[in-house]
Amino acid sequence: MDMDKILIVGNGAREHAIAEAIARSPQRPMLYAFAKSRNPGIIELAAEYEVGDIDDGEAVGDYAEDSGIDLAVVGPEGPLEAGIVNALVERDIPCASPTKEAAAIETSKLFARELMDKYSVSGRNSWEVFDDPSKAAEFIDSQEEPVVVKPIGLTGGKGVKIVNPQLTGQLKDMEEAKAYASRVIEEGIGGSEEVLVERLLVGEEFTLQAFVDGKRVVPTPLVQDNKFAYEGDTGPFTGSMGSFSDSNHLLPFMTATDYYKAITVMEDTVSALGKEGLDYRGALYGGFILTAEGPKILEFNARWGDPEAMNVLPILEGDFLEICWAMADGDLGRVSFGFQEKATVCKYLAPEGYPTNPVEGKRIEIGDVLGSDALVHFASVDQREDGIYMSRSRALACTGVADRMSEAERIAEDAISKVQGPVFYRKDIGRSELVEKRRKHMRDVRRA
Repeated sequence: MDMDKILIVGNGAREHAIAEAIARSPQRPMLYAFAKSRNPGIIELAAEYEVGDIDDGEAVGDYAEDSGIDLAVVGPEGPLEAGIVNALVERDIPCASPTKEAAAIETSKLFARELMDKYSVSGRNSWEVFDDPSKAAEFIDSQEEPVVVKPIGLTGGKGVKIVNPQLTGQLKDMEEAKAYASRVIEEGIGGSEEVLVERLLVGEEFTLQAFVDGKRVVPTPLVQDNKFAYEGDTGPFTGSMGSFSDSNHLLPFMTATDYYKAITVMEDTVSALGKEGLDYRGALYGGFILTAEGPKILEFNARWGDPEAMNVLPILEGDFLEICWAMADGDLGRVSFGFQEKATVCKYLAPEGYPTNPVEGKRIEIGDVLGSDALVHFASVDQREDGIYMSRSRALACTGVADRMSEAERIAEDAISKVQGPVFYRKDIGRSELVEKRRKHMRDVRRA
């Protein structure tokens, strides 16, 4: 029997984690990669590695067809928006990722909110959208509560502006909000000349990822992402500086009821997509905030999270390749799988100055890291003859897996601290002080 040829599109740490999970399959598949740079972790696993434009449907489709690919998994959001899955499906290549139309649940915040309103999906927030800067400013001025200003489209997780003078004591924040809304509209930030303004929700953010086959939604353990650049949740927003999950698959500040309510939001959203004729297949990511009223949706992602994939996929008990086939075929019911009762802590290493003014093209030394107990996943790096070089974004992630979060944090910290070069990372992710801060904040929110 011939081995399945599996194509992974993308070259980040998320794609490295996906490649590892597929490579663990007892079916012993052959891995192929189409990427924009040379990820050393994926190169080690792949039978063939092609560097090219991952947003070019014709290029990816032709490569897959010429290589005899049996199944594809698309990692990043950019290729999903570009219609890479559509190009592959047109060539009769199944995908464990959504089409461009279904991926609009991530690529257009307006589409997601209109869909949830139309079908009365729970967990939605109040919102307004504007294409006129003066009307956006008038609306912001009229609000008695803090607001959040967001571009409609993709911004790599860095486009949100929170405006809360009640917390900062600075009324100038309202002027900054109006100026940012104007800039989003006039510059078309996120690919649309519109801006979204929402009520600021107060609580603790969390991520729920799920396998989806068009109808079924099978949830995975909960994860909390940490987007602020610096320790103590300070500094600018980033793509993420790391994440953690607990051994009971909840989070220290959440209950099972909170979890089930979030699952219902995901299920109802997939059902709503189906009613619109959109057969969503692949990983679905719900970015939530737990409020005094329960879970509220902040955003959807039409793929695995980065870094949340590194928390969930390593503790999967089951054949990930078979799960991918079942999502692509629309039949998750035929597959049995679960997750180890393990805690995970992922810490991300970034170039100095990230995200506002990162150093670029610098080499890092990682020899001692690979001998540690942590899982190491390479992100935005390029493997050259003389070593591994960083881009302007996050370089690699170190994940500890253990019975307790404190031990998982120690494993991740021990590994990531060994990297040499002009880099930094958040030491506090997964530590007891930060976790207790989350618990206390949620207790205060529930009492308010």
